[in-house]
Amino acid sequence: MKAIVWKKYGSPDYLELADIEKPVPKDDEVLIKVHAATVTPGDCEVRRFDMHVLFWIPLRIYFGIFKPRRPILGMELSGEIEAIGQKVKNFNVGDRIVCGTSLGFGAHAEYKCLKSNAMIALKPSNMTYEEAASLPTGGTNALHYLRKGKIQPGEKVLINGAAGCFGTYAIQLAKHFGAEVTCVDSTDKLQPLTTLGADHLIDYTKENFAESDKKYDVIFDVVGKSVRQGMKALTPKGRYILATPWVYQVIQGFWCSLMSKKKFIIELAKEDPKDLVYLKQLVEEGKLKTVIDKTFPLSEMAVAHHYVEKGDKVGQVIMKITDQ
Repeated sequence: MKAIVWKKYGSPDYLELADIEKPVPKDDEVLIKVHAATVTPGDCEVRRFDMHVLFWIPLRIYFGIFKPRRPILGMELSGEIEAIGQKVKNFNVGDRIVCGTSLGFGAHAEYKCLKSNAMIALKPSNMTYEEAASLPTGGTNALHYLRKGKIQPGEKVLINGAAGCFGTYAIQLAKHFGAEVTCVDSTDKLQPLTTLGADHLIDYTKENFAESDKKYDVIFDVVGKSVRQGMKALTPKGRYILATPWVYQVIQGFWCSLMSKKKFIIELAKEDPKDLVYLKQLVEEGKLKTVIDKTFPLSEMAVAHHYVEKGDKVGQVIMKITDQ
């Protein structure tokens, strides 16, 4: 099969298209023919090995000290089940699915084996494979963080970094929960967000939301530049959700929460296939959609990584892996 292999930490130019052995499913696994996958900032961080200082050593051991030992990146995909192991009862050959691969990665290949109890769900019937590919990570993370914020109907929610992988889903989910949504991002990225339901737009190159008199019940911060400053924009009992927990920002958040009644929230999303099923239902009800910025063929993986690292995208960057 064709796959993009990763033999050296660093530049996207180290990514290579190669022929490797097609995997064979074990008794408790399914073999997925991959039709589409994503390239996310997370893929780029792992490729560069730009890791949080607290996790640098254990993750370096896990991924490989001198060179990557898991040679294929990609954390989420959509495709079709081509074969199943003898013990698999919950999926059938021919099922069209979406799934997350977690730290096992491996989505940037024509085939991928996963355990049948992994982060897998049937693909929404009204989505293409390309549209569905980002639900397992982008969609479920946005859902996780907003649920932690316990949004109530009528509350004011601000999303900082609203045009990214998490943000474009978070806008729609916050609206679904009944919130009034303010989106913060750069000039060129803001206008498309109105079609997702954004009530207010803030161009961070012209205005600092933290210095405004307007207060928010929930702030979902995907960027995490200055938590201390951002928490000033919360109501007295507001909730600040940080998706990028670097050490300094975490210290700021917990200190501010100790000095007030504001709540600071950090927690990695747990992988639960039920979340994928919930998102599937929202999609099929017309309440959630995917924003695709660009689609690339598998052979242009390095180009896609370069593009994601520029930071200009709105929504998702999709890789078309195999013909459908």
